[in-house]
Amino acid sequence: MNPIQLVLISGMGGAGKTTALHTLEDLGFYCVDNLPLVLLTRLLDLLDAHPEIRRVAIGVDVRDALFLPLAPKVIENLAAKGLAPEIVFLDAENKVLMRRYKETRRSHPLDKSGGSLSNAIERERRILRVLHPYIQTRIDTSALSPHQLRDLIRTRYSNETPEMRVAVVSFGYKYGILLDADLVFDVRFLKNPYFVPELSKLNGLDKPVADYVLSNPDAERFLEHVGGLLEFLVPRYQSEGKRYLTIGIGCTGGQHRSVALAEEICRRFGGKNWAVHHREIRN
Repeated sequence: MNPIQLVLISGMGGAGKTTALHTLEDLGFYCVDNLPLVLLTRLLDLLDAHPEIRRVAIGVDVRDALFLPLAPKVIENLAAKGLAPEIVFLDAENKVLMRRYKETRRSHPLDKSGGSLSNAIERERRILRVLHPYIQTRIDTSALSPHQLRDLIRTRYSNETPEMRVAVVSFGYKYGILLDADLVFDVRFLKNPYFVPELSKLNGLDKPVADYVLSNPDAERFLEHVGGLLEFLVPRYQSEGKRYLTIGIGCTGGQHRSVALAEEICRRFGGKNWAVHHREIRN
């Protein structure tokens, strides 16, 4: 059985520990935040019975102040068992941490009485010094955005960047706009097959309707413009760290034009992580 890869994510509140843990979780790590360190060995013993879990990340910070003094003993015992953790410590300048606390309107865990935030941060630094001899990786996030921190963690712990998932969804405006769409294209400017007697009871998945919609020169021009836009946007959304992109294609009833064009967009421009859905068509 492959040994467990154990990563402890620690550091100052406001330095990005939650972002780092979420990124590791996206990379397939089994993540637990704020686990008392004294329970870490027990957790690893439980996970030993699950060979599918070989990458574990634990969030450790000042919320575990009661048990942090025991950290050296826990870490050394793990090392003796061949489970030495990699400790990643996230930090930032005090003024940056203070600004982030104020922006998020969060209370510092050591500032129960509403006293001085700067004093609470200094006290936090003193408590976390117990981890300093064991830190392998320090990351100063003072000048990093959350996206940049995610990229840094992803680069360190993954050989590949997960591809963004793209959903192309047809819908009908008469039933309400697609609320979770990132991009919406209104195709009601095209002639409506609904008014063609032999097509009205069919939908855009049927070849006669698709042929009718796509044979319109305006549909072809629309697809050319959308293709150029997606060629520009999709890689930039991907590099910015976006994990999901929803493209809405809307017509009046969501049965004909939007369905045919959603299918064609996915066929022409889609990749392996693209999917097409039709909100108004019930199987």
